Amino acid sequence: MENNEIQKFLPLSESTYYILLSLVESRHGYAIMQHVETISSGTVTIGPGTLYGAFSNLEKAGLIRITGEEDRRKYYQLTALGKQVLAEQIHRLSIMADNGQKALPDLEK
Repeated sequence: MENNEIQKFLPLSESTYYILLSLVESRHGYAIMQHVETISSGTVTIGPGTLYGAFSNLEKAGLIRITGEEDRRKYYQLTALGKQVLAEQIHRLSIMADNGQKALPDLEK
């Protein structure tokens, strides 16, 4: 996949980033909301309206797909494109964090 195709999705919003990160393995909506709160150490909470709106957009964009349905729960997971977009976002965040760490001593003066 062309890098330009991936770049059009970036930067991800914080909630979209955490949704995609949660979908490295197949999960349903409520499990995603719980997982996001856990992995973000409680700094990010995603409500049902945000989540289900994101599902629709992410599915149309080809970043996630439905992997199954059980008791009215739909399970979602990243597509290959979704994995590439998430990996690029993680790379971008890593660069940002590295630059922040380098600048931190100057900010503490």
